[in-house]
Amino acid sequence: MAASTASRLWLPRPTASSHCPRSPPRLSRFSPLRAAKLESVLSIGTHVIPHPRKVETGGEDAFFVGDDGGGVFAIADGVSGWAEKNVNPALFSRELMANSSTFLKDEEVSHDPQILLMKAHAATSSTGSATAIIAMLEKTGTLKIASVGDCGLKVIRKGQVMFSTCPQEHYFDCPYQLSSEAIGQTYKDALVCTVNLMEGDIIVSGSDGFFDNIFDQQILAVISESPGIDEAAKALAELARKHSVDVRFDSPYSMEARSRVRNNYIFSGFDVPWWKKLLGAKLTGGKMDDITVIVAQVKTVVIPDDEGAIVERENGGEKVTVAATASAEQKG
Repeated sequence: MAASTASRLWLPRPTASSHCPRSPPRLSRFSPLRAAKLESVLSIGTHVIPHPRKVETGGEDAFFVGDDGGGVFAIADGVSGWAEKNVNPALFSRELMANSSTFLKDEEVSHDPQILLMKAHAATSSTGSATAIIAMLEKTGTLKIASVGDCGLKVIRKGQVMFSTCPQEHYFDCPYQLSSEAIGQTYKDALVCTVNLMEGDIIVSGSDGFFDNIFDQQILAVISESPGIDEAAKALAELARKHSVDVRFDSPYSMEARSRVRNNYIFSGFDVPWWKKLLGAKLTGGKMDDITVIVAQVKTVVIPDDEGAIVERENGGEKVTVAATASAEQKG
């Protein structure tokens, strides 16, 4: 999967020296350059692989990508246990994401992911529950995150993971979740974070089906070898899927399960059912699940103060804009 340096994810160029003069920025022909400001935007790629037994229905994960501010994305993972009550777990997660997209530009939301979670959850009428994460990039480069449960997000800078969200759970394999029932969590329980990003930073976000089946070093290796964000999202999802069906792969999920057994499975005041103790004691291999991956890269555009004309930052002749692409792979 090797790629030449020139084809990998774009990184900021070093400051030009007197021996290598930098080309001037290209202007919109409709507006001259006067005062200008820098704004951060996200270029976003996504990939989804449903659980092998849920290919026909598309799985129970849902997501959306938007261009509000510097860019926004969200993931919801429907809790599969509802299927035991003859409830389609996908309905809640899909409606939650649809509502999140609808309320994105709501005045009350005001670019606050926690408030967006509140309004989207309140408007969701389907029976069920889901874990969820919403991330919004301000044009100043500040990433705002609100997460309930075990969907995750990592920020990669210069080939290293420099930030990771932490999962919220009652006990192993029972995450916090937004629910149609009063017993569930609300936006008030969300983990809320802000991260100051730089040009070239890469964000990798996913459902637990992704992070349960891949290690940080594997994520970094795939990112370093991928020619772009779309290719990175697809390669990461496919690697996680490969691990999920490998009974010999010692996955993050199986390692965590064994660790909890050694510590008597006590977490936050909850004692885990006996069958989960038994499962964890013998557990090896990956965890089959829906896998959703979002990869985003921070880029910079120069905005002149006159009429909002865009000056294109020199990047191989490519204009940097907010982009969102999605691809889905359905494998048995």
